[in-house]
Amino acid sequence: MASLPQEMTIIDHGAGGGPEVMQVARAPVPTPQPDEVLIRVMVTGVNRPDVAQRGGSYPPPPGASPVMGLECAGEVVAVGAAATRYKPGDRVCALTNGGAYAEYCTAPEAQTLPWPAGYDATRAAALPETFFTVWANLFGHGRLQDGETVLIHGGTSGIGVTAIQLAKAFGARVFATAGSDDKCAACLRLGADAAINYRTQDFAEEVRSLTGKKGVDVILDMVGGSYFQRNLRSLAMDGRLVLIAFLGGPEAEKADLRPIMVKRLTVTGSTMRPRTTMQKGKLAAALEAKVWPILAKGACGPEIFRVFPLAEAAEAHRLMESSTHIGKIMLKVAD
Repeated sequence: MASLPQEMTIIDHGAGGGPEVMQVARAPVPTPQPDEVLIRVMVTGVNRPDVAQRGGSYPPPPGASPVMGLECAGEVVAVGAAATRYKPGDRVCALTNGGAYAEYCTAPEAQTLPWPAGYDATRAAALPETFFTVWANLFGHGRLQDGETVLIHGGTSGIGVTAIQLAKAFGARVFATAGSDDKCAACLRLGADAAINYRTQDFAEEVRSLTGKKGVDVILDMVGGSYFQRNLRSLAMDGRLVLIAFLGGPEAEKADLRPIMVKRLTVTGSTMRPRTTMQKGKLAAALEAKVWPILAKGACGPEIFRVFPLAEAAEAHRLMESSTHIGKIMLKVAD
């Protein structure tokens, strides 16, 4: 640590609020804990949880950095006493517990992965948050199998883009919803077998037609309450509904729960941030073994919509909140 600066540039969101509260500030360079690595951040990703944290509804867990930022790519510059895999100079990407809107960020070694072959910092930094989330929820809780059919809501979000590609790579038939014809076209380009414009079409009716009234095996949903009843209608026998966010509200009023019993449905969901390092480490190991080889072949990968300088993080958040993007929004910190 002696050769590193004592202070670094960060994005501070103060007491929280709209994008305008985000300001460039200075803070001490963090020291890695025994099981952590310290990364000189080159690029970090912008994600919906960052927006929620800035607004005050998604506080960091105890002990985590109060600075926003849940993923990054860069160069290892120091390692904790118990960290043995990486050495200074290694290029890695990491699912962090916070702190990635900064020039330096710590991450548990178990949540840190090498860049896939052929990747640069921007593409590597776009991987952790969405790939960990999709792997845990679509293939873990959702148990998606080769030959099954899946409905992915928000098909052009960072999560949606990842879910479409991974579901196809592992042999599923994929339907996706999106909010415009252009976004539906993007879903098809990414590999979806069908795309549904939720502004002009009833996705439940479209699923009924596309599946010959059978329904889909898995639904990955970030909308929540306002979609709950139609999601239940859209599932096949033994179907699984996996909830990962509540953009349409957390409550489903006057929901008819009978389809859960009649069709033996599973309703589940999760968040990533509260998981333990051990749990996240198991996800990282699975991704490196099963998904990183696919990325190295170029079969699928992140869709980068726009890259902002770190100092323009507020503009990046405004873009995120506009929902006009397709894929990932990134912040460049350094070369």
